[in-house]
Parts: sequence; C-alpha cells; structure tokens
Amino acid sequence: MDKMKVAVIGCGTIANSAHIPSYMKNGDVEIKYFCDIIPERAQAAVEKYGCGTAVVDYKEVLADPEVEAVSVCTPNRMHSVISIDALKAGKNVLCEKPAARIYEEAVAMQQAQHESGKVLNIGVVNRFNNQVNRIREYIQEGRLGEIYHVYISFRAHRSIPGLGGAFTTKEIAGGGVLIDWGVHYLDLTMYCLGDPKALTVSGETFCKLGRDIEGYTYKDMWAGPPVKDGVYDVDDSVTALIRTDGPTFTMHGAWAQNIGESETYIDFMGDKGGIRLQYGGDFTVYTAEHDALVKFTPEGKSEDMFQTEIDSFVRCIRTGEKLPSHIDTVLKTARILQAIYDSAEQHREIVLD
Repeated sequence: MDKMKVAVIGCGTIANSAHIPSYMKNGDVEIKYFCDIIPERAQAAVEKYGCGTAVVDYKEVLADPEVEAVSVCTPNRMHSVISIDALKAGKNVLCEKPAARIYEEAVAMQQAQHESGKVLNIGVVNRFNNQVNRIREYIQEGRLGEIYHVYISFRAHRSIPGLGGAFTTKEIAGGGVLIDWGVHYLDLTMYCLGDPKALTVSGETFCKLGRDIEGYTYKDMWAGPPVKDGVYDVDDSVTALIRTDGPTFTMHGAWAQNIGESETYIDFMGDKGGIRLQYGGDFTVYTAEHDALVKFTPEGKSEDMFQTEIDSFVRCIRTGEKLPSHIDTVLKTARILQAIYDSAEQHREIVLD
C-alpha cells in the first residue's frame, strides 16, 4: 500500500513537538505539505525535517487530491473553519484540542463530519495515555466500587502563556485556562468514567492576575515574551461543580494564582477505593484489605501518547475504526466547557437537557 500523504496546517509548538515528529516516525505516512500563515515557519519545517513543501494558504493543501489527511494545529479561532473546509474537500482531519472556541462551532464540525463521512478526531491525547487507560480499566472492573466524586485540580503559580498574545485574546482562543488546560483534565475524567451525561453545571471564571500586562511578575513564560500592548480578556482561574448521571465533579484551575504551589492531579473517589493521578505521571491506588489500609503505585510500560494518537489516526482512516477521540464523543466535553463559561457569565446554574 502506498504511503498516506498528509499535511500539517499550523507549524507552531504543538506541531513541532508532537504531530510532525510522530508522523515522521510512522512508516505509512509521507508529509507532503507544511502550511503556515508565517512563510518562514513553514519553510523552517521543510528544512528541519527534510521533506514536504512549504505553503501559506491551507486551501492549496485541500485542493491537492493526493492529500488524504491533515493535522490542524492552528490557534483555536481557525479550528472549526479549517476542519470543516477540509472535510468538505474530502480530507480526514485530526484537529488539536479544543475542538473549537465555542460549542456551536464544535457542533458544526460534527455536522460536517457526518455529511462527509470522513474522519474527524480531536487532539484529546490523554485518551491514548497508558496510565489513563489503566485507571479506566480499574474503574470498569469495579475495583474502586461506586465512583461518587471526582476532584480535578490544575493550578499553577504564575504560568500565563504568551501574555497579551493569541492565548490571552478571547476572540482568538475562546477562553483561557479552562479551554487551554481544563479541557485535558475534564476530558480525561470523562473518558475514564465512560463519558457520563452531564446534568447541571455551575461555574465561575476569573480574569485577575494578567490584566496589568506590564506589572505581571513571572519567572518564565511559555509562548512569551509578553506583548505589552496586547490583549488580556480571558480566564486565568476557574472553579466549577458538574453533576452527571454518575459522579459529581469539582474543578479548580489556574494559570496564575497568588499561591506558590503547583497542584495538577485528579482524584477518583469510590466507596471501595480511590485513585490519585498525577497529571502526566503515575497514579496511586488507595483501599483497605485484610483490616489494613493499603496504597500502591502500579508500574507499567508507558508509550508516547502523541505517537499512539497519530498512529491510531492513520490506522483508523484505513480500517474505519471509530476512535475514542472522535468528534461525536469529544462533543460531550465541549458542551460542559461551554456550560461552565455560560454559568460564569450568567452567575447561575446551567441545566443541560
């Protein structure tokens, strides 16, 4: 079988750290195009990886009948636009998280996927993480008993990315820490629990520490340096309560807070046992056995989740397999995110039908 020709649209950090290297390691794939609105960035990818053609207009990529699949690695504003155009052009799509800035854009992406019959997966990469899948198995096997509550923490001290730039401009990103970090934590939780139905959502978001761009104190800044005359109109912290037809979730997250501790973990609490997952790391199981309290940390093989995600994307195009990251499933997470933002704006509980 001939190698599948793919294109990477958006050649920034996530493309260079995850998508492109993973495609390069997949023997069934050939990257034909690197596309970016900044020509130098696309050309740099061609030179770095020794393959492909640099282009500026993504529609040039979509017009090539040889291209079977694209990775959309642009700022959030263009996720739905490019993904829908690609699906209509007969291309399979892996779009980075979040699916879109708002729920309605994500729904439009789903509709385009259904109409085209092509693949549309979203980059909720933790669904391909070995440790996360082990936790999912523990829960499915009933080893924790009834899961009644999940506590989600994604709090950092001073970690606002690219202050004043695309990450902190609502019109481009759609939101701040909730849509940037929270999407991973919430989606991971939904996946482990079998994607329960959300019933009600209450949330508050706060835009506090980054408003004074010039006066913001930090040690380092990913996607920086600050744009001093830029925009900061997104959430730098969030809290939420989510009731589902299964467990209740509570969330606390912050790009920036005046507490100098980083707390990035998820607690799954059951009536027989509990699990704390250190985000991106190992997990500990807590239970009681033989009249004694027990805790242990399972150890096992951990593969590169981005490589697994890309390999699975390529495979499912050939086989027709529906992955856990399919838009139909990820839309459930997108709806909860939207409900948190809606609740914060309206200062009331949102009831989901």
